[in-house]
Amino acid sequence: MSLRRIALRDFVIVPALDLDLATGFSVLTGETGAGKSILIDALQLALGARADSGVVREGAARCEIAVEFDSPPALATWLEEQGFAVEDGLLLRRTVDTEGRSRAWINGSAATLAQLKVLANELVDIHGQHAWQSLTRHDAVRGLLDGFGQIDTRAAGQAWALWRQKRLALEDASARQASLQQDSERLAWQIGELDKLAPAAGDWEELNAQHSRLAHAQALLDAAQLAGAALDEDEPSAASLIHRALSALQAQAHIEPQFAQPIEALEAALAQVQDAAHTVLQYSRHTERDPARLDALDQRLALWMSLARRYRRPPEELAELLAQWKAELAALDQALDLAGLQQAEREARKALDAELKTLSAQRQKAAPRLAKAVTDTMQTLGLQGGRFDVALTPLDEPQAHGREQIEFLVAGHAGVTPKPVGKVASGGELSRIALAISVVTSRLGQAPTLIFDEVDSGIGGAVAHTVGQLMRQLGLDRQVLAVTHLPQVAACADHHLLVSKQRSGAQTVSQVATIGHDERVRELARMLGGNEQSEVSLAHARELLTA
Repeated sequence: MSLRRIALRDFVIVPALDLDLATGFSVLTGETGAGKSILIDALQLALGARADSGVVREGAARCEIAVEFDSPPALATWLEEQGFAVEDGLLLRRTVDTEGRSRAWINGSAATLAQLKVLANELVDIHGQHAWQSLTRHDAVRGLLDGFGQIDTRAAGQAWALWRQKRLALEDASARQASLQQDSERLAWQIGELDKLAPAAGDWEELNAQHSRLAHAQALLDAAQLAGAALDEDEPSAASLIHRALSALQAQAHIEPQFAQPIEALEAALAQVQDAAHTVLQYSRHTERDPARLDALDQRLALWMSLARRYRRPPEELAELLAQWKAELAALDQALDLAGLQQAEREARKALDAELKTLSAQRQKAAPRLAKAVTDTMQTLGLQGGRFDVALTPLDEPQAHGREQIEFLVAGHAGVTPKPVGKVASGGELSRIALAISVVTSRLGQAPTLIFDEVDSGIGGAVAHTVGQLMRQLGLDRQVLAVTHLPQVAACADHHLLVSKQRSGAQTVSQVATIGHDERVRELARMLGGNEQSEVSLAHARELLTA
């Protein structure tokens, strides 16, 4: 699993580039300013880094970046859940225009930058030339130790958030007891007022419907009686007229077959008229005016409208308002229960302490192992006798990340007391320490591609050769891509990519190409600082490659 291909169009000073990448250890070299880090920058953009219009080559409308990876099986489920095609390869594409607007795609489907960043963590692990700076940040240091020890901090974080929530609730309730009591009494009185009405969902509409029927009871009775008489009681009624027409047609139906259809229609009409007459007559016989009930409804409507005006709510919302107040009163009662809040806070703290105890024990086991691994690697990087320690200092108050502060301590030479990384004076030592940590932690990562962007700054000679050997060893298991200015590192690579720039009209353009043995010899001779045509420089370069 690795990075297969990078394709660029109008990116910075690259008009067009299609580059196939191999497994193992590859280096990118070139003269200063040739654009050795352009590929790294492009790769980071394809993986969701922030973009601006400055990445578009001058004179072009937009730039385009496409990178193709082997698709890790572990990503198949995520790709399906996000609606992307699951294929043998994983193609990421991004464009940026001259106004800084960008678009992104994953396997041909539109994607967000957040989705690209999710893939970035699974595909590539980048170690930059200023990696040592992160060693002074507590969050970065903590992440390195937890990553090395394969420590999952999510449960501790969730326990801390719950304890913090319970603690804040207790503190807030303790400080606001008087005002909470007043609010509780006010809400209880308001609920009592609304409970006299006892509104329920749909009551307002039903109340208005009942009131309207009783208010118009006489008119409704008159209408029912008149309709019933016209349908089946008066002479002639609608039913008697239909019956007369039906009898006339039935008497002649044996002679004229065409009468069958109107006879059927009249029979249906007669049945419907009789049903309607029965319904309205039943209504008129069983419905009476009810002045007392109407008066009760008038009083309920008046109370409903009075409460709606008092609390400045539409009448139909009073039922919802009552439910809301009852929920608020329940919350206030809970806040007034200091004993209950104290118990909840104690239980949450107990659960947090258990999680943090486990987390601390895991870190105490991982810290000496990380210290030894980095110390051993330092010995091969020209820091013989140097020592690396991981200090765990207890905090006064537990935090979401644990109950200890983690700090990296370094001694560059034997007999020197380890000090915080930020207080190590030598920039070269800092670079080598950062490189040692990068090598140790990268061995544990899951990303199939490792990128080292000039992390070998500040070293040289035999140490540089050791760095090259370390990267070559890493390349046995994973794809390693390194931007370097050191010939000793470049000579250890399985594959060598040469970055060059040249004039094209009024513009400078950059190119990247894989070079063979003879070209590698000339490039190494240049990197050694000699004349690449000199036999002495060429011989030295051949010796590096042979070694």
